Amino acid sequence: MKIPSILICFALLLRLAVGELRVGFYSSTCAQAESIVQQVVRKKFSSDSSITAALLRMHFHDCFVRGCDASILINSTGNKRAEKDAPPNQSVRGFHLIDEVKESLEAACPETVSCADIITLATRDAVALSGGPKYEVPTGRRDGLVSADFEEVFENLPGPNLPVSEASQRFAAKGLTEQEMVILLGAHTVGVAHCAFFSDRLSNPPDPTMDPALRAKLVRTCNLTAGKEDSSVSLDEGSQFIFDNQFYKQILDKRGILRLDQRIALDNSTRGFVSDLAFNSDKFNKSFADAIIKMGKVEVLVGSAGEVRKNCKAFNPRN
Repeated sequence: MKIPSILICFALLLRLAVGELRVGFYSSTCAQAESIVQQVVRKKFSSDSSITAALLRMHFHDCFVRGCDASILINSTGNKRAEKDAPPNQSVRGFHLIDEVKESLEAACPETVSCADIITLATRDAVALSGGPKYEVPTGRRDGLVSADFEEVFENLPGPNLPVSEASQRFAAKGLTEQEMVILLGAHTVGVAHCAFFSDRLSNPPDPTMDPALRAKLVRTCNLTAGKEDSSVSLDEGSQFIFDNQFYKQILDKRGILRLDQRIALDNSTRGFVSDLAFNSDKFNKSFADAIIKMGKVEVLVGSAGEVRKNCKAFNPRN
């Protein structure tokens, strides 16, 4: 039975009115949008390759609190403390890059490209520049109208010291499987951690699941008695700025820096996933692309929901 063309057109118009994420969302409204994002990210990456880790963390922290709605970008005002300033987010960085991208996009296509899509696209481009997978991301996200309170941030973000079971529950609450949790933690292949996040593993008593040689090295680096808790170390020794699967090999060798990272290599429910990714770089690249695309769809606002901010740091003025 042939479907009348008028019905097909009606269905298409209804879909566009309701709104959805799709690859090439801005093709007719701002055709140069993705290339503008890429140009700014490429320029930043050429002088600071750590921007990949920064954007991955920003994207993760944004999506896990109120969905991928760029609420993490909002500045605190007066007595209203924004989620950006919650303790787990105080080490998130890369905000200036997002502002630079937004400024360029507003000059080219005013009030068209959302800040939420900028975060997603910039993260995608930075991963590729670091040697990671190249993948398409659907766009069409809208920016949120609410900045989460501190309690909501703590309740949703999985902390670095959680047991695997509890971390899995945090991911499951966002529609992500335990395997996808292991895959997304692979973003630590380009990350760093401040000593304060793992210092409890180094003494009183030392964590027996950490390689003694690594522990000795970290004790020297952190030198906690001298107040160096703000010192940072790479989560992936040897290839800190390269997006690869070496992170998994290291945690199998008990050389994980963060407690949760080490736990996924030891826990019976996740160790198999870690082993698979450690010895198959192609599988890691494909799996990571699939997982981060899925994460980028968590609780998104589309259609007429939310807004497209003119300034990523502030909600649009209300009439």
